[in-house]
Amino acid sequence: MLKNKTTVIILAAGKGLRMQSNCPKVLHTLGGKTILEHVLNTAKSIQPKKIILVCTKYIKKILSKNQDFSIEWVIQKQQKGTGDAIIIASKNFSDNENIIVLYGDMPFISNKSIKKLQESKKKSNLSLLTSNIENPEGYGRVFRKNGKVISIIEDKCANSKEKLIKEVYSGTFITNGKDLKRWLLKINQNNINQEIRATDIVYLAYLEGNTIKTVEPSNCKEILGINNQLQLSILEKIVQKEITKNLMIAGIRLKDPYHFNLRGTLKHGKNIEIDTGVILEGNIVLGDDVKIGAGCIIKNSIINNKSQIQEYTIIENVKIGKNCIIGPFCHLRNNTILNNETHIGNFVEIKDSIIEKKTKIKHLSYIGNSEIGSRVNIGAGSITCNYDGYKKSKTIIGDNVFIGSNTELIAPIKISKNTTIAAGTTVIKNVDKPCLVYNTKEQKNKENWIYSNKNIKKTTS
Repeated sequence: MLKNKTTVIILAAGKGLRMQSNCPKVLHTLGGKTILEHVLNTAKSIQPKKIILVCTKYIKKILSKNQDFSIEWVIQKQQKGTGDAIIIASKNFSDNENIIVLYGDMPFISNKSIKKLQESKKKSNLSLLTSNIENPEGYGRVFRKNGKVISIIEDKCANSKEKLIKEVYSGTFITNGKDLKRWLLKINQNNINQEIRATDIVYLAYLEGNTIKTVEPSNCKEILGINNQLQLSILEKIVQKEITKNLMIAGIRLKDPYHFNLRGTLKHGKNIEIDTGVILEGNIVLGDDVKIGAGCIIKNSIINNKSQIQEYTIIENVKIGKNCIIGPFCHLRNNTILNNETHIGNFVEIKDSIIEKKTKIKHLSYIGNSEIGSRVNIGAGSITCNYDGYKKSKTIIGDNVFIGSNTELIAPIKISKNTTIAAGTTVIKNVDKPCLVYNTKEQKNKENWIYSNKNIKKTTS
């Protein structure tokens, strides 16, 4: 079978200096995945015998934690060119298998185009992925004589006439392992950068009289590479345009598709509305009839049927039940679960807490490390004091508790169901049975005192 005879090599050890970033080029994100992950997923889809990834130690350390399929890692310690990278990888493939070479910074390469290369290889010794484009600047030109491919001329080595050639080489090719090893050993470093360039194998194959064929990609965008932040942003726009088109075809109403970003995956129901400026990251699940207001950021979260996320709310690693109203200007974060019909309002922050059904926390509150029962009302400005400088402690509140405004709950603490806590109370002890909880505070009035807009002064009698 074909899959048992094909090895894919992915070249991903380049420094990417033009990115002007401490992060390796191929680990920058595109549509919620690293650039390299896009290429790896495509390589995996053709079911090759193996995938050999030529990279740096740092890339291996970062990517190996998350990848979910087998890769043979090959480390290129010094970047001496693409040919050198393939030479290093050649120890891991045999003479009698086909070798496909892909680039870690070409994320749009498709399964369909790779299969076209595989078909072409049946009638050639070497098949190249090339394309005719209007602006070939930066690409190697395909030099032909009487229609036959002779060589690849690097852009920086091309003369003024050669620069007019519109057919460009993507760097992706397929050939036999034995031929590839032989050509690699013949490459010299007599070029501008003193590198071992993989493009030189084309001329070596021609000199031997081998059959060289070219294949056009299914879409010209497939040969787009990423070398700087501008190119990354251009490709991100292409990704987002495709995502928004597919979401709207699937029935999601995007009120402003030009200002929406999905950086991950989205599973969704029907009748969903998403307003302008919304960002969805990671793995998102939206039920039926969900509405998301302008400016919201939602990461790795589940939002169930008929819930509304109002404007400028941030949600991270949260599960939200049915018929909930969240926001505006609300922050829900790690390990928070909101059950059905909860209302979380303006400038409320909740973390690592479970909120049961029909509970309301409407204004200016902080709830952390808590278990809160059903039909609880938490007044404006109330907070759980869950951190003592050393550890986090839990607050447990029973059903039908009413907590007045500006209340402080000093954790660890438990509040019995049906309890009422008066406004301004600091609760420092467990409340074991229903009651009214309050702190006695003396109010003092100072007589003969008048407030002035200009100053504050005493009056004389």
